[in-house]
Amino acid sequence: DVQLQASGGGLVQAGGSLRLSCAASGFTFDDYNLGWFRQAPGKEREGVGCIRSSDGSTIYADSVKGRFTISSDNAKNTVYLQMNSLNVEDTAVYYCAVDRGTRFNSYRCLSQPFYDYWGQGTQVTVSS
Repeated sequence: DVQLQASGGGLVQAGGSLRLSCAASGFTFDDYNLGWFRQAPGKEREGVGCIRSSDGSTIYADSVKGRFTISSDNAKNTVYLQMNSLNVEDTAVYYCAVDRGTRFNSYRCLSQPFYDYWGQGTQVTVSS
């Protein structure tokens, strides 16, 4: 079975940093794209970015570009989301997900319907 386990969330002050991890199992990690999404209170879930595990290519939403970095360790079947310069608007539950498709572009990367499996989410709270 495909499983995704997100971790690393917590409480951080504005301007601080956090690194989230997503440990994956049940599939060949470097065959697929891994995405990060988030859902803030009262808002719809939105795409944060994604990585093509085969070569490390990444795509980011404009709201996080330059502050967030996605990376992967294929040997550990783990994808990371390094979040720097956090602000209160980044407060959300963060989810990792797997896209088993072969295409890699912004539209697909940031769109939920293309993702087949989802982790349980990890809470990130940024205080002012």
